[in-house]
Amino acid sequence: MTKNPMISGDHFRLGTFSTNCSSGMTPTKIAERWDNSWDNNLTLAQMLDDAGIDFMLPIARWIGYGGETDFHGGVLETMTWAAGLLASTKNIAVFATIHTAANHPAVVAKQIATIDQIGHGRAGLNIVAGWNKPEYEALGLSLPDDHETRYAYAQEWFDLIRKLWASDTHFDWDGKYFKAKKIKGNPAPVRGSVPIINAAGSPQGRDFATDNANFLFTPAIDLERSKAEILELKAQAQAKGRKVDVLTFSHVICRPTREEAEAFLKHTAIDNTDTAAVDNLVNLQFAHAHSFPHDLLAQIKHLFAMGHGGFPLVGTPDDVAEGILKLHKTGFAGTTLSFVDYVAEFPYFRDTVLPKLEAAGIR
Repeated sequence: MTKNPMISGDHFRLGTFSTNCSSGMTPTKIAERWDNSWDNNLTLAQMLDDAGIDFMLPIARWIGYGGETDFHGGVLETMTWAAGLLASTKNIAVFATIHTAANHPAVVAKQIATIDQIGHGRAGLNIVAGWNKPEYEALGLSLPDDHETRYAYAQEWFDLIRKLWASDTHFDWDGKYFKAKKIKGNPAPVRGSVPIINAAGSPQGRDFATDNANFLFTPAIDLERSKAEILELKAQAQAKGRKVDVLTFSHVICRPTREEAEAFLKHTAIDNTDTAAVDNLVNLQFAHAHSFPHDLLAQIKHLFAMGHGGFPLVGTPDDVAEGILKLHKTGFAGTTLSFVDYVAEFPYFRDTVLPKLEAAGIR
């Protein structure tokens, strides 16, 4: 069994986000935007693995956001993506992101157990209870209007998965949303379960995350607000006898000088932003999701153009390291990193920023 870096050690965790999706996290029209080919994902995964990065987290998408680039219109399916990467790496954790409504829990239980064997205990599961109404319609599904129904469904979905992982004998399941006869879940994951991530903004979502997840995933828009929010979430989990850590996501533009970094930011997110895709993304967040605080959504539209709303890490290696240290000080347990071109830009981050984080004692 290999160590899973998400559940071993108390270092500040670093991962990547959305490399399975076209354009990654940046709805830009520039030619050098991220090409989410399998070969690029494999090259990056092995680079991250060698550098000691902790995890890779994909986004599950079924239709893109339109605009000139159809942002996220091309997507590698996350379970098969994770299986391939776990087979091709040695230490990094790899998550599959799964929509509860589109995937039967008995199938997911077996898929996760299988990829966890492939990775010798390095798999993880990111549970999505649903928010993107056009995607539901694309799949012939209905997105419930209320968060209570979405999370009640997700709870039973995950309860059945856990029962499958824990049961040595066949059993029947007679729930509100799922029925099963004489079912059994052999095999289970290597450790009996895997690390669970859930992104939640609504009260119902945060109840679900503090009941079930190891990591709650949330944006870092206002760090003072985040500090209070993290303490509240940890207390909520503790009251249930659980420990939940909080992760966020960041967008990196790291260059030798601030001028170079800011020039590239202007090039990607101002001069060449895919405005229609950004508008669609923000409008959908307003309509159906609580992942971002609604009172801040309008004023952070520029962050969506830069990196899907991620915390900006823009500047020199010192600036970027300082930004990550601020996230750590705020109480986050880790952050994902996105780049306009992950393979081209990560090596500079690896060589210049990681040593500073190690010297600061958080890695």
